[in-house]
Amino acid sequence: MNTRCDSILATIGRTPVIRINRLAPPGVELYVKAEAFNPMGSVKDRMALSVIEAAERSGALQPGQTVIEATSGNTGIGLAMVCAAKGYPLVVTMAENFSIERRKILRFLGARVVLTPAALKGSGMVGKAEELAATHGWFLVRQFENEANADAHSRTTALEILTAFADAPLDYFVTGYGTGGTLKGTARVLRERSPATRIVVCEPDNSPLLGSGIAQVRDAEGRPLDSHPAFRPHLMQGWTPDFIPKLTEDARSLGLIDRIVPIDGHQALHFARQLARQEGIFCGPSSGATFAGAMAVAAAAAGSRILCMLPDTGERYLSTPLFEDIAVDMTEEEQELAGSTPNYRFDVASAAAGAGQPAPVEVPADAEAAALLAQILGDRQQPLVMFALAWCEFCWSARKLFNALGLAYRSIDLDSVEYQQDDLGGRLRAALRQRTGLRTIPQIFIGGELIGGCSELFGAYADGRLETLLRAQGVVWPDGPRLDPASLAPAWLHPRG
Repeated sequence: MNTRCDSILATIGRTPVIRINRLAPPGVELYVKAEAFNPMGSVKDRMALSVIEAAERSGALQPGQTVIEATSGNTGIGLAMVCAAKGYPLVVTMAENFSIERRKILRFLGARVVLTPAALKGSGMVGKAEELAATHGWFLVRQFENEANADAHSRTTALEILTAFADAPLDYFVTGYGTGGTLKGTARVLRERSPATRIVVCEPDNSPLLGSGIAQVRDAEGRPLDSHPAFRPHLMQGWTPDFIPKLTEDARSLGLIDRIVPIDGHQALHFARQLARQEGIFCGPSSGATFAGAMAVAAAAAGSRILCMLPDTGERYLSTPLFEDIAVDMTEEEQELAGSTPNYRFDVASAAAGAGQPAPVEVPADAEAAALLAQILGDRQQPLVMFALAWCEFCWSARKLFNALGLAYRSIDLDSVEYQQDDLGGRLRAALRQRTGLRTIPQIFIGGELIGGCSELFGAYADGRLETLLRAQGVVWPDGPRLDPASLAPAWLHPRG
């Protein structure tokens, strides 16, 4: 493949089919199609490009028009990439119970995220997207009914699978369904060109919408009129909204589903972890769920060849139950390992010196640096000053508080390019040490008076002293709700947060 691409969009698709070696039962060839290899880490990149380009061709999407869609995350992330590359503003609506990582990724890509109450489920975020589109004249993607969604998989995913198994017939194709696009688009091509391949669809065992046999009530355009009565909340984000999408219903009506496998949510988490630990494949809960379905098929299909879809990567689930038992601090075993050798241990402060390692060289204070320090601290136009290091997480926590309060402040980043010449940053730090007796950074001053570091700043905010000191310097204290400073501290200080 030519590795010179005209844009990021040219890297979508052509994801690898990977053999499972350690987890596969004996006598079964088990493979996964790893959609995390798409540029934004999920199968939804394919659909995102397809629906936008189809709308451009039809004229439904005009240059510069805002795109909007309801999404559990991956569709929105794919759309955010496509819209960024093509120059469209994007708004996504998302239920508030989906992972924090997804919101941050979306906003990082330039999208706006409108949250809807978790109690309103998927229908609530769809309804909000429809309202916003109608009110503002935005282009609504409608991923659950949009044929361009399924077409993406007929053109790409299905053909990639057929190519991968051209010399080795595929017995089973196992997938979940979210919108139904992967299911309908891939299965219809496999049914035509590889009719012996059985299509297996997985869904949560506690939310068996397809398995219930109860029809979804829809309007004339195929949109659901209400939540499906069999829906229950489940652990697989991105799987099975509270209705049967039209594209999924189409697949069933066309006879493209040979078997439905119910999946326990805890099995989904288990197999996502096992794929990481035994195969080195990093994926999310919906991938673990689909793999659980493939393992169920494999248990009664000796001698068969099975392909399982893995829809996305695991990184956007760090705040979910998938990572609930993953420690941040060292475990007892890791602490024991750290203590098994004498040096470079957190519990031995003088280990380096005791091992004959040279102590760090301290820059001496000098008159020029001391004078500059006095000038900075004496500037009454900028009474709030922080001496910081650009990389320091505690400095960033202090910045978060200042920014949240809307306070103007001056940050002297001692390690920045501005202070590198003649080691001015090091000399200023020496002058600070001489003035305050402190070696730590940040050091925060108001009107020339030392407040302390990040912890002392948070304490001064909590007890009201920060407000008093700033008002005394003529700084207008902002109105608004009180903040919890602890929420601004580095995340590793709150391993369970």
